[in-house]
Amino acid sequence: MNRITTLSLALGFAIATAGTAAAQVKFAVGGPITGPSAATGAQMKNGVDQAAEDINKAGGILGQKLTVAYGDDVSDPKQGVSVANKFAADGIKFVIGHYNSGVTIPSSEVYQENGILAITPASTNPKVTERGMWNIFRVCGRDDQQGAVAGAYILKHFKGKKIALVHDKTTYGKGLADEVRKAIAKGGMKDVLYEGINTGDKDFSALVSKIKQSGADLVYWGGLYTEGGFIVRQMRDQGVKAILMGGDGITSDEFASVGGPGVEGTLMTYGPDPRNKPEAKKVVEEFRAKKFEPEAYTLYSYAGVQIIKQAAEAAKSLDPKKVAEKMHSGMHFKTVLGDISYDKKGDITKLDYVMYIWKKDASGKINYVECPGSDCSKLK
Repeated sequence: MNRITTLSLALGFAIATAGTAAAQVKFAVGGPITGPSAATGAQMKNGVDQAAEDINKAGGILGQKLTVAYGDDVSDPKQGVSVANKFAADGIKFVIGHYNSGVTIPSSEVYQENGILAITPASTNPKVTERGMWNIFRVCGRDDQQGAVAGAYILKHFKGKKIALVHDKTTYGKGLADEVRKAIAKGGMKDVLYEGINTGDKDFSALVSKIKQSGADLVYWGGLYTEGGFIVRQMRDQGVKAILMGGDGITSDEFASVGGPGVEGTLMTYGPDPRNKPEAKKVVEEFRAKKFEPEAYTLYSYAGVQIIKQAAEAAKSLDPKKVAEKMHSGMHFKTVLGDISYDKKGDITKLDYVMYIWKKDASGKINYVECPGSDCSKLK
């Protein structure tokens, strides 16, 4: 059993010790353990914990057992930097994190200064890997890819319709909305509304009034599941029938919990659901046996640990820089997400986005379902 000890109330720090007092390799999870994105933090934590457990059972990495520490950034860049400095002080070598692009970017600079390798399972802003840094990678795609997929869908299925763009002013949310705006502009479409909101807000009546006045047929949302859920709920309450479309930031059951029945019909871009991959079958069963559904970024976080293990074994070293060199080499890694390889920037070398629609399943619960051939009209 893992032993959890609280180290710092202010940062929500805990350390879980896996294995024995023998040689150990120190991993950490940096993410929103508490706060509005805590559901995603739980996914990241559970993904890394399960990977560490499975790898330790198989002998560890180069004979060393994994230990996992946790740092709660509460989705705040300043807290993220504090977490990163704490990890450095504690001798952490490898980090799975962070979730929010606006947290990952400054935190990764601390990791670089301290020789720490980081893999983010979820930060999609292009800037994350565009800074010429040796130590930052991601297992997800980029917003310039995601925005292009969403924009192409809008151009094909909403030609001649009115499009509104709303974002949460964050590095991720605004960046994604801007990529979609750029993509539809290239296709000759101009948005009828472009509006930013503040994260943490719950009353969007003024925004909904603007959407209604604009006559929008589709509202593209650049942001996360909590505010997205409130927006779509209040749109429906005010009689706005416009379809909502979002990115991977709404990939959580919490989106339906917050948004209610009105989320049905919402469109979304996200990678092919890893739970359906044959490579993930055994691990998914392990999670479900523990009564945890490995949705969204759970398996992305698990895959991050797998990649570090395989790169370290290929390098015959646990030196983060040598591990990073193997990751940048074009080596193919076998993961629960399928085969993954990296380019020189630290981006995966395959396009990672398809279309989803939120709809009721046989039990009446609203879930996100991958659209066949990325054509969601077939599932409406």
